Amino acid sequence: MTDTADYTPPKIWTWDQESGGRFASINRPTAGATHDKALPVGKHPLQLYSLGTPNGVKATIMLEELLEAGHEGAEYDAWLIRIQEGEQFSSGFVEANPNSKIPAMVDRSGAEPVRVFESGAILVYLAEKFGAFLPTEQPARAETLAWLFWQVGSAPFLGGGFGHFYVYAPTKIEYAINRYAMEAKRQLDVLDRRLAESRFVAGDDYTVADMAIWPWYGVLALGEIYEDAATFLQVQDYGHLQRWAAEIAARPAVRRGRMVNRVTGEPSSQLHERHDRDDFETRTEDKLQREGE
Repeated sequence: MTDTADYTPPKIWTWDQESGGRFASINRPTAGATHDKALPVGKHPLQLYSLGTPNGVKATIMLEELLEAGHEGAEYDAWLIRIQEGEQFSSGFVEANPNSKIPAMVDRSGAEPVRVFESGAILVYLAEKFGAFLPTEQPARAETLAWLFWQVGSAPFLGGGFGHFYVYAPTKIEYAINRYAMEAKRQLDVLDRRLAESRFVAGDDYTVADMAIWPWYGVLALGEIYEDAATFLQVQDYGHLQRWAAEIAARPAVRRGRMVNRVTGEPSSQLHERHDRDDFETRTEDKLQREGE
């Protein structure tokens, strides 16, 4: 094993802020707001507060897919929440999501605002609101929800498990990397076997299940997450997963959704805030930087 020392847990755990690695400044063992700040509100019925992480991308892909399908009521404002700066701990964000995680959404289209937090819940809420991307008849509905909840339960092993220990942990721990690499490959195999049977994850139709799973496992299959993890996990061996990942990546709404609230990568791929459809053409970071020169 590559651990530098054996570790015996104390009888009672206490928080050591210095042991949090790259995320020490934003992780803490308590909930609630750390400072007062109201959330901004734009002109559209749907207000999204997020960041272009895999979980955040689920919501923006869904909103862009709804607009692509002609649902005009899905117009939205997307506000950037910089989690590394602790903006998710503002009083306004905590009011929208007491768990202080992105994404959070507020639907202001009715008499009373409706808050929706957790990315899976946002997908289901929007699907039911607009009658799209979630079957209403059984067994298709049950199959779709099963795969959606599969993602919700499985992705923490990929992100908080494999991704954390392979990329972000301050030390490389052989046991932890082996444990979560094994589980990540098992999950990739689950998807590959399923996609050998059907075009999309839940069947022949593109659904919220695909929108939830793709930002994690599709992006991994394309080699665009966790540094060289695609090589480490040999993702090229999952041919059916590769086919599905590439097909979804080519969808116009997915390409747009990936840009919203993104703060990494090429400036032309970053749209920090989205308030109108033409923002993709006029307000990406490369264009804003040129304007500021």
